[in-house]
Amino acid sequence: MTRQLSFDLPARAALGRADFFVSPANALAVAMIDHAETWPGGKLVLSGPPGSGKTHLVRVWAARTGARIVAARDLDDAAVPGLARGPVAVEDVPEIAGLPAAQTALFHLHNLAQAEGHRLLLTGRSAPSHWALSLPDLQSRIAAASHVALSEPDDQLLAAVLAKLFADRQITPRPDLIPFLVTRIDRSFAAAAAIVERLDRAALAGTRGLSRALAVELLAGAR
Repeated sequence: MTRQLSFDLPARAALGRADFFVSPANALAVAMIDHAETWPGGKLVLSGPPGSGKTHLVRVWAARTGARIVAARDLDDAAVPGLARGPVAVEDVPEIAGLPAAQTALFHLHNLAQAEGHRLLLTGRSAPSHWALSLPDLQSRIAAASHVALSEPDDQLLAAVLAKLFADRQITPRPDLIPFLVTRIDRSFAAAAAIVERLDRAALAGTRGLSRALAVELLAGAR
C-alpha cells in the first residue's frame, strides 16, 4: 500500500479571486468587494474574525483596483499624501485605538481620499462601533461608512477553508478527512487553522500520513 508522504514545506496562502470560496456566510461581503463602485460615500468597513478572509478580500480588491494596502499601525502624516493618490485599504484599524498619532493620520487620509474621490476600505475584527477610537471625528466618519461582516463558516465554507489551508501547506489529505473534520471541530476559522496545523505537525513528526485515524487521535487528545 502506498504511504502518503508529508514534507516540511512553507505555507503559502493563495489569495486570488478564484481561490475565495463563496457561501452564504460571506456572499454579501464578496459582492461589496466585487462592486466597489456602489459603496455609499466611496468607503466600506469590512469586519470578521481571524481567518475569515478579510486579508484575502483586501488583496483581491487591491489587485483589481490598483489600491495601496497599509496596516493602520504604520500610518503617519508623512505617508498620507502618497496614499491618497488612489484607492487605499487600511487593515486592522482597531489596533490604533491607543495610538493618537496613527488615528490623526487615518483621519487626514480619510478626508483627503474623499476629497480626491478615491475609494477607502477599512478592516477590523469587530463592528466599527466596538473599535473604541479616541478621536471622535475619526470614529464618527467610520461609523458613517457602510459595514459588511464576514460570518463564522457554514459547513460548505468550513470544508472549503480546510481544503484551502491544506493546499496552502502543499498537502493533499485523504478524501474522507475533510468531511470528518467538518462534523467534529468547532465551526470557526480559528478551529480550522488549528487542526490543520496540528495534523501537519503530527504527520511530519511521525511515520503516518494525514488521515482520519490521525485526526481522531488528535481530537481525542484535545478533550
